[in-house]
Amino acid sequence: MSKAVVLLWVALAASPAWAGEVWKCRIGDKIRYSDQPCATQGEPLTARALQGNVVDTSGDNARRPGPSEPAPIGSSEPPRPPANVCPSDRDLTSMETRANSNSLSPEAKTFMQDEIRRARQCRKGQGNYSAADWEISRQAQDAQSSLSGGADARRRAESMHSAADASEGDRIARQREQEQAQREAQRRLEQRLQNQQPPQPPQNPQNPQNPQNPLNPQKPPRPVSAVQ
Repeated sequence: MSKAVVLLWVALAASPAWAGEVWKCRIGDKIRYSDQPCATQGEPLTARALQGNVVDTSGDNARRPGPSEPAPIGSSEPPRPPANVCPSDRDLTSMETRANSNSLSPEAKTFMQDEIRRARQCRKGQGNYSAADWEISRQAQDAQSSLSGGADARRRAESMHSAADASEGDRIARQREQEQAQREAQRRLEQRLQNQQPPQPPQNPQNPQNPQNPLNPQKPPRPVSAVQ
C-alpha cells in the first residue's frame, strides 16, 4: 500500500463519519488496513490511534514503567521493591571504632561486630532496610556504652534485623537457641555440684555440747596411776 493511500485512511479515520471504522488486518507476515472487518486476524483502530502525534500503546508497544516508577494497577509485572537503605562508609568507620572500645562487655562487643557484618551485607544487596531500621540499630549501639539498657536495645535491634532480612532472622533464632541451651547446661552443672557437697553441721556456740563453747571447758585427762 502506497504512502498516499495510508494518508487517505488516516484522513478518513479522523473524520466523525469514519471514526472507529478502520481495521488493522494481519495477513501472514504483513499488515493491511481496510474499511471492512478483517477476514482472519485483526483489530479496529480508532481515530486517535491513527493521529500522527499519538503513540500507539497497545500490545507490545506499551511503555513499561521505569526503574523508579511503580507498576500500573492491573499490570502483570510484580511491584518493584523499594531501594535498600544501608549505612555509609562513615557509619561503618564509626561502628568499627566503637567495637574496639575496651569499655564494652563481651556481649556488647559481639553485638557491635554483628552490626558491622549486617551493615556490610546490606551494602551487598541483602535484606530490605529503611532509614528508620538503621536508626534503631544506632540507638542500640549507643546503649552498649551505658550501664543499663544494653540487653533490651540489642533485642530490639535483632528483632528489626529479623524483619528486614529473613536469612539474618534465621541466624539470630539459631544463636538464641544456642545461648538458651548453654544457660540451661550451666544451671544443671551448678545444681549437680551443689547436690554433691556434704551437708555442713550447724555451728552453734551456745550449744553446751559444743567443744568450742567457752561455757563448757574441757576437763584435763585423768593421770594413769603407775602399777606397783
